[in-house]
Amino acid sequence: MASKKPIVKQIAWLSVFPQIALLIGMIFLAQFMGFKNFIFPGLIMYLAISLPLRFGVPYHHRKGIALVKKGAFAEAIPFFEKSYIFFKKYKWIDTYRYITLLSSSRISYTEMALLNIAFCHGQSGDGQMSRHYYEKTLHAFPDSEMANASLRMFDAAKDLTDSQN
Repeated sequence: MASKKPIVKQIAWLSVFPQIALLIGMIFLAQFMGFKNFIFPGLIMYLAISLPLRFGVPYHHRKGIALVKKGAFAEAIPFFEKSYIFFKKYKWIDTYRYITLLSSSRISYTEMALLNIAFCHGQSGDGQMSRHYYEKTLHAFPDSEMANASLRMFDAAKDLTDSQN
């Protein structure tokens, strides 16, 4: 189901290779274990590993996204803050997310958390906090295209308001 909210998912295509390698490894393991139809058990083993990693570890992030999709922006902010704190504390999980979480995301969960907090503040009507978090994102991730674009929109809106006064 397509979301009516502007949720962006950027994929790092090279990150798909470790996932394919793990899947193939699970299929070979199932064959080694003696399963006659080894592909299906290999797929089951892959899912048994990948689903908890993808949905369990970034729980707060996923909960925040679910709330954003419902339009509950203010309620989503604490979940993104918890996600940010978790991934700042366990930076290695985020850095190696292609392996640790089997995530194909091009941007880190830390960056996503900050961007989502900024977005939610903006949608909740708190432009000042929104701008603060976009600036915080840009400070931590100088190449953040989304933070840069959002700050340019803030500036363009301010210029528009100034020219109308």
